[in-house]
Amino acid sequence: MNKSEIRKKILRIRKNYQVKNQKISFKEILNILKKRKIKKKIVGGYYPYNYEINSIHILEKFEKKKYKISLPKIRKNSKMDFFQWSLKDPLTINKYGIPEPISTKIQYPNILLVPLVAYDKNLNRLGYGGGFYDRYIKKIRKKKDVITIGFSYSFQKIKQIKINKHDIKLDFVLTNKK
Repeated sequence: MNKSEIRKKILRIRKNYQVKNQKISFKEILNILKKRKIKKKIVGGYYPYNYEINSIHILEKFEKKKYKISLPKIRKNSKMDFFQWSLKDPLTINKYGIPEPISTKIQYPNILLVPLVAYDKNLNRLGYGGGFYDRYIKKIRKKKDVITIGFSYSFQKIKQIKINKHDIKLDFVLTNKK
């Protein structure tokens, strides 16, 4: 199956997926951060869209632990940056129908929570096909160390994703199962 076919299949399954425990373990994230000795507390999250696994409860927990939270905004030339956001702050809807922060204060996260359509055992990620996260991760890694954690339902794991030179692997993938 090519990337487009995989994307269509997984998105169709995800749309119809009903699960009681849709949560990612915050404790598991903290264990990862502890092992990696992450000191700066800036999280790049995402606002769930198109039946993605809900990351809001994780962002709430980070905010309670005094981490700075940021969300992505799509900019001109299909570029993406992360901007300061708090759970109390309003959002605006971009041209793709995705909520974005109103803030104009860019933040460069050192912990990046990444939505995905599919992933494989090698932590290759398949997104929606726009390359936004691949370009962003490549850009930010030139500025600082960043740990990337993909959020997924367990059924989104596939045997293999054919990658190209622009695809960036994730450091970790956490699912609703583990």
